[in-house]
Amino acid sequence: MDLGFIESKTYDQISIGDVARTEHVLTREDGMAFASISGFHSVLQPEEITERTGGIPPTGPNMWCASLVSGLFSMQIPGPGCTLTNISLDFHHRLHVGDRILVRVEVTAKDDETKIISFDCEAKNAEGLSIFTGTARLLAPTTRMRWTTLPVPQLIVADPYRRYHELIARATKRSTVRTAIVWPCDQVSLGGAYRAFKDNLILPMLVGDESTIRSVAEQEQLDLSEIPIVHVAESRAAAARAVEMARKGEVQMLMKGALHTDELMSAVVSRDGGMRTGRRISHVFALDVPAYHKSLFVTDAAINIQPDLETKISILQNAIDMLNTLEIANPKVAILSAVESVNPAIPSTLDAAALCKMVDRGQITGATVDGPLAFDNAISSEAARIKKIHSLVSGDVDLLMVPNLEAGNILFKELQYLAGALAAGVVVGAKVPVVLTSRSDGELARMASCALGVLLAKDPV
Repeated sequence: MDLGFIESKTYDQISIGDVARTEHVLTREDGMAFASISGFHSVLQPEEITERTGGIPPTGPNMWCASLVSGLFSMQIPGPGCTLTNISLDFHHRLHVGDRILVRVEVTAKDDETKIISFDCEAKNAEGLSIFTGTARLLAPTTRMRWTTLPVPQLIVADPYRRYHELIARATKRSTVRTAIVWPCDQVSLGGAYRAFKDNLILPMLVGDESTIRSVAEQEQLDLSEIPIVHVAESRAAAARAVEMARKGEVQMLMKGALHTDELMSAVVSRDGGMRTGRRISHVFALDVPAYHKSLFVTDAAINIQPDLETKISILQNAIDMLNTLEIANPKVAILSAVESVNPAIPSTLDAAALCKMVDRGQITGATVDGPLAFDNAISSEAARIKKIHSLVSGDVDLLMVPNLEAGNILFKELQYLAGALAAGVVVGAKVPVVLTSRSDGELARMASCALGVLLAKDPV
């Protein structure tokens, strides 16, 4: 290397016995980057699988290790302008995440007629165990080349599943929760409940049409011999029956199946036989946003359409209590609006100011709360600094409280579809948690929503 340039060695400048070396620690991010191109997904196993396999780290891709040889050729011997014509490697041992790999190539022969150079190649781990041995041949440049070494584009490996896996792992350490699965009459809802059962998250009770449930189970080859079915022939009646079971303490959680959300929530919020408490019922999304440094929660983007101040008090306290239960002590909360200044023409700014004063007076507890804040000021401490906003939550927010359902729905879907976020969600403020899943939710999002409910559910009396 020479002050921003790299020069190749020509065929004549290379001698038999010349050696080049490099070393690199295989990180999980390396494996994930390789997997995104090659499809080698073994390294993507979550940490809890490592625990189940006796502490053995995930297997790494051997061909990633082989790619280090290519780097030696292009950057050291011969350098820019060489052409790899043949490589043959024998792999002797597996790689694992965390292994330090030492790669060495040595010139063994030169062909003056073809200008082809032969190399021996080897890789070992830090303990000296051979990963691979082999040979390579390449065509070296005959004239010296000098290339500008432009900065390599920064590769940011986003793992949108990591925090969900952590959430699920925490939930599996709790006692299994008796859960009414309301109308599990299609492949997705029954399959998700069955997986949660097999992963020791829940003890499901299937509430719905028995013949349909068994037909779906047969199609999907699911064994329901250990899972009770409460036969109810119609979806609205199934919702009412599940709510009754929760009210009587027969289950500690509800999980939405293949019925419409309003069918289930009508039974939950019913003043006659529902699951109301002293607070308004609300919803919280848990978002894993790749570009954000921790889990980001959003409330309420699913239940209360245009909440007034009294309703917002419940929405805020419900979400704070939920985060406290999830062991997020003193969460940082931003109450969102279009602007950061209190403006009588924008009612949500007045509500935000009132809520913050209620926090100051101890009427709302358990969190550090600031608002009104625009989205940029809440998420970015730099944006807040430029606008001369002094806030204890800017740039490190745990919870975003939106002014209404419309704004919340737009926000979380933007984060999903433009920022690659995964969304899990749960209804809070009722006698038991209610897991609401969307028809578009993938299996992992459904499992994460279930795990949220498990962590919030109370132990049976």
